Order: sequence, then C-alpha cells, then structure tokens
Amino acid sequence: MYYEYWGLKKPPFDNVPDPSMYVESHASMENAIAETIFAIEEGGESIAVIVGDVGLGKTLSLRMIIDSLDQEKYKIALITNPSVTFSQLTREIIGQITGKPHDKARKVDLLETFNKLLFETIDAGKKVLIFIDEANAISPANLENLRLLTNMQDDQQNLFTMVLAGQNELARRLEHPKRANLFQRIGTYNKIEKIHSEDLVKTYVETRLKLAGGSRTIFTDDVFAPLLKHSEEGVPRLINKICKLSLKAGETNGLELITGEMVDQIGLRFQRMSASAPRREKSEGSFEEDEARETPQALAVAVEDMPAVLEEREPEPVMEKPELCAEEAALFEETPEPYAQSPLPVESLAPVTETAPIQDQGAEEKPHPRLVFEKVESDAVPRQPLVSEDNKSIEIEIGDRKVAVTLPCDVMRQAHCASREHRVKLAGVLAARLLQQDPQFTDSHCSDPVEIWSKIRESVLNTFEEEQRLGVM
Repeated sequence: MYYEYWGLKKPPFDNVPDPSMYVESHASMENAIAETIFAIEEGGESIAVIVGDVGLGKTLSLRMIIDSLDQEKYKIALITNPSVTFSQLTREIIGQITGKPHDKARKVDLLETFNKLLFETIDAGKKVLIFIDEANAISPANLENLRLLTNMQDDQQNLFTMVLAGQNELARRLEHPKRANLFQRIGTYNKIEKIHSEDLVKTYVETRLKLAGGSRTIFTDDVFAPLLKHSEEGVPRLINKICKLSLKAGETNGLELITGEMVDQIGLRFQRMSASAPRREKSEGSFEEDEARETPQALAVAVEDMPAVLEEREPEPVMEKPELCAEEAALFEETPEPYAQSPLPVESLAPVTETAPIQDQGAEEKPHPRLVFEKVESDAVPRQPLVSEDNKSIEIEIGDRKVAVTLPCDVMRQAHCASREHRVKLAGVLAARLLQQDPQFTDSHCSDPVEIWSKIRESVLNTFEEEQRLGVM
C-alpha cells in the first residue's frame, strides 16, 4: 500500500469522518464542536446549528460531538439523508431511538409516538438527541415541521436537542425573515471556515501524518503555499485529496520527499479535471425560480406522502400557522388555508364511467371536483360536461387516455381568493388525490406517476391562472 512506502500505519488523508484523525488546528471547527456540546449538556437548547461550505468538516464535527458525549445519558438518532417526507423522517428517528423498526404511517400517530418516547426517555433519566447531517437537503415544509416538534416540552426543560449541520443554503433558509420563529429558537449557531493560512495548513498536514504513524519529514516546507492555493484557500477535503495524490505519486516515482513542485503539478491537474462554471447563488423568495427547481425526485417524495395525508380527515392542531413561502407552496404536507374550509374527501373523486348516469342539472351542485376517464380516439365526439355551465372542465391527455377534470365554481372561487402560492398547493393536492383514487391507472399506463401528477397539476394551475387573468371568477 502506498502509505506503507512512507512508513505510515494507515492512510493519513482519507476523506472519511474519522474522529481519530481530528486535528485541533481549525479554530472555527473547534468552536462549533465546543458550543454544540454546551448546548446539549448544559444549555438545554432545543436547536443547535452548524453551517459551512462543502468539504470543511461538518460531518466530522458531528462525529466528534457524538463521541464526546456520555452515551449512557442520551438516546441518539443520526440522520444522514433528510431529503425524505416528514413521515419517513419521523419514522427513522423513532426507529433509531428505540432500536427497532416503526411501521406507523399516519403523521398524527408518529407524532404521538414521538411525544410519548420523549417523556419515557426523560423519566429514565436520559435525553433524546437528534443529529441531522446534510440539513440543507431538508425541504422548507419539513423545516417548519421540525420547528413544531420543538413545541414538545414541559414547563421546566426542552425534552430533546436537535443539531442541524448543513451547507450555506441551510443558513440562508434559516436566516430568511419568514423563518424568524425558527431562527429565534436556535441556541447555538456556528459557521465552520476554511483553514486560511500556510502555517495552519502545515500544522494540519503534519499532525495527520503523525496520527497515521509517521515519524519523519515527508513534505518539504515549500509545499504549503501551493497546497493552500490549490485547495481553494484551505478546504480540508481538497487538502486531503491533493496530499493523498502526492503520496501516491511519490511512491510510484520512488521519491524520498514530496516537494512544492509536485504538489503544484498535481493541484493544477486536478483543477483542470474538475473545472466547472461558478455556482450561482440566489436569495430565497422567488417563486418562479423555486418552481423551476422542482425535480421528479422531490415530487415523488410529495406524492408518496399523500396517502398518509389523505387518511387524516381532521386537521392536526398546531401552535402557530406559518406563512408559506414559495418553496413550501410547491409541497403539500398540509391543505392550503383557502381550501381548508372545504375538505376534499377521497370518496368524492370516484371516476365516472361511460355508463354512469348523467347528473341532473337541477340537482344540488357538489362542491368538489369530479374526475372522468375516457379513451382517446382520433375521431371521437367531445363529451359534454356533466356539470352546470358555471363549472370549469379541462382535459389532459395521459398515455392513451384522456382525463377530464371538472372543477366546481366554488373551488374556482377559492383559487381566485388565494395567493399564487396557495393556488399551486391546491392544484398539487387535486392532482395527488386523483392518483390516490386510482393507482392501477397510473401503474398500467405510465411508469412514472410523478410525471402524471405534474402534468395534471400544471393543467389545473394553468386553468386557475387563466381564470385569474380574465377576471371571470
């Protein structure tokens, strides 16, 4: 192995969160670890946050914090992939804390179980800790749900501490004015910086070599200036990568020392291999840009969570009603405010078949959309709507079928009175409930139900927007 050539006992620069390779030369990282441990052990805070750009050591910081704690005093959950639905996230937390899988699906049941678990843990003289890595991947709606979890506390103390670690996008979300109620609950807030000087880079490199069993000089003094430059001014992950490549190149060429010239050559080569356009950062709040960022994966998460939402007929009580931002409007963890006054039961969305009786024009108008399936035929005569002329009907072609969606006038009025964000959310709920009522239709005609959901939602939303522009509602 290449590291044995240099007299080392293990790889010194592997990019893994190994606490045994931690180097105390990174002041901002040391502060983040110390303050987070204080928030857990003494401060009794409900939320602690660590932010920083990619490759600066956030994951290693979490490992250091966990290893520093008395494991007998805490029940710990470590979430490394938070880009899931809130129900899935809660199930994973409960499963890690209890040590066994949790099979409940409904959000209200999960919250009840979690609340009970908190009090049982406190009664046992312990405390629940939730560590969430890559917290920048948490959806805005789930950030709000996590904030509401912190309402679970008794009169004397917070029942758990949640530590969020994520990239700078997480900081922008937390600092947004619309999330002041979340930001104010943060007990400690730390940002990890780069290793910003040659001396600190030298200390970092030489200490890791010693921790790996090294006992002699391997890198010459002229190494650290180009190493700082090619590591984007001190990103630990890039320092590790360049040093590792340098050690391998030295072994291959039978060298006794790694010089600055070799590090410079490797750094330049690596920059050419990984050159890319600069990342464009944007501020939060532009609905059009946020909507354009939607991905099939994100939409799949939202649709997957709909069955549990549909089972919950009565709205769950919350301490505060958040003001939805643009990203939150694209998700539909809960029913939008204008529509909450008129719940949409799944039973009312039963498809109307070819032989279904025509609705009596004089009958009382149903307040919910009716969904009609029919075959697409090139010379077919358009079917007349089965509702009064005050309602709105649209048709969407999906595969070899045509889905006719009739929107009652009161639904259109609700959309007219709502904000743009709520109209998006309402359209998403309607589309998701169509998929919920007939999963066999999507399974047999399209391999991607998210694509169907997105197409229906877009058509319904376009109808809302067109009626809004015309001012006919």
